[in-house]
Amino acid sequence: MKTLLVLAGAVLFHGVLAAQERDLRIMSYNLRFGELASMQQIGEYIAGKDPDLVALQECDWNTVRTRAPKQHHVRFVNELGQITGMFTAYGKALDYMGGYYGIGILSKYPIIRVERVLLPHDGKAEQRVMLVVDVEMPDRGTVTFACTHLEVTSPEARHEQAGFINAYFARTPYPTFLAGDMNADPESAEIRRLTSDGWMPLTNSEPTYPTQKPTIKIDHIFYRGPRPLELKRTVTCSDSDLSDHRPVISEVSLGE
Repeated sequence: MKTLLVLAGAVLFHGVLAAQERDLRIMSYNLRFGELASMQQIGEYIAGKDPDLVALQECDWNTVRTRAPKQHHVRFVNELGQITGMFTAYGKALDYMGGYYGIGILSKYPIIRVERVLLPHDGKAEQRVMLVVDVEMPDRGTVTFACTHLEVTSPEARHEQAGFINAYFARTPYPTFLAGDMNADPESAEIRRLTSDGWMPLTNSEPTYPTQKPTIKIDHIFYRGPRPLELKRTVTCSDSDLSDHRPVISEVSLGE
């Protein structure tokens, strides 16, 4: 009898871990370099949504930005990690105002690999980057999570960057999520370039920008990978004015 109870407990425990791995809540949020809210406010808001993975754009690191005087010398991603209790990664895009400007990732689970990838650009616009992390899930499986912020001034540049992203992930062995401010609507050629290469959209077409009266959707979450995925729910959050973007959240279930 004791042996049977031990076996039953082991099966139940494994089932709990498997469920934790399968069910993920993913968030993408452009922070507008903290001009409209403190990191405490933003961090508490993110924590209240209880995400597993968060893609962050427009993140300053130790800058002295004249438009955001309350954020002088603040290291955005570090602060948010402290407030939310999540693991962090930061990807510098530019040297800016005595510090750096870039993108970040928060993860509920340990980050076991980090890579900053420079996206192609023509030398005239600012450098854009993609931040890629591998995350170890509770059952020791791995998922890849990427955050990016594509070029704002040129559809042609975004189209090239989308093609570069497709090529970068062509041989990724893990289930992979891509999230960020793509500066492109769902029907644009650059988004179609992603979806035609196997990226599954995990958000709807509800506008995300600007916050008060949104007219265009430019914040996205995608998935591609070897395991089937079910989109359980997606929402464009209208309950916050902490940035000029509305955050997007998608809840998914990864198949076995």
